[in-house]
Amino acid sequence: MAMILGVGGSPRKKGNSDVMLHRILNAAKEQGATVEEVHLRDYAFSSCIGCEKCRVDKCCTGIRDGMQLLYPKVERAHALVLASPAHNYNVSALMKGFIDRLYAYFDFSNDHPRKYTSRLGGMGRVAGFAGVCEQTEPDDLGFTIEGMRRPLAALGYESLGQVAAFGVFHVGRVKQQEHAMRHCDALGQELAKNAMAMRDAVEKALKDEQDKGKGGMEELGEDEVTDDGGNREE
Repeated sequence: MAMILGVGGSPRKKGNSDVMLHRILNAAKEQGATVEEVHLRDYAFSSCIGCEKCRVDKCCTGIRDGMQLLYPKVERAHALVLASPAHNYNVSALMKGFIDRLYAYFDFSNDHPRKYTSRLGGMGRVAGFAGVCEQTEPDDLGFTIEGMRRPLAALGYESLGQVAAFGVFHVGRVKQQEHAMRHCDALGQELAKNAMAMRDAVEKALKDEQDKGKGGMEELGEDEVTDDGGNREE
């Protein structure tokens, strides 16, 4: 099981957001976390069509495509890392389509406006984000990081940090920005620390449950049992 799932939204192979995503995941892996890296350009999937079938079926049944391969990965991961280049001051079309398809995890009430909860929420899930743009001013990144952070917050993820890189366009050139690479390392380490703590907590809870079950069986074994199902007269 991947404790940390990295999702790349760049249509360009080995681009700068790819470099940042890989650097974050590699730093987490060096800390002992289990990681998996996927790139949305490798999956054929559609944007949400608004059929609302997921409200009833509790999963996306309106479209059968590459997202069916990604949903299980999202569900198994304790942490998500989303990385996207800035396209027109926002996330890439690939990343936007992916985020919109996570709508299937919301449950809605029947009143108006409908209240919502997330089936991914309440489990201590966390996330990190990376964005990159060619221009040099922070304003040129636009909504790229917020366009990833806010939807995941609504789904129940706590943000552990973000990395932004500016002034890079040529493939892989972000590697030369030492400060950005250091921030990627720091984010990966923080995600690993959190994910591994959650793993340890889950393992402890499972062990406690097993020990509790064993204790109950031992107590049962000490009771006197008769052929008539355990009923006896004193």
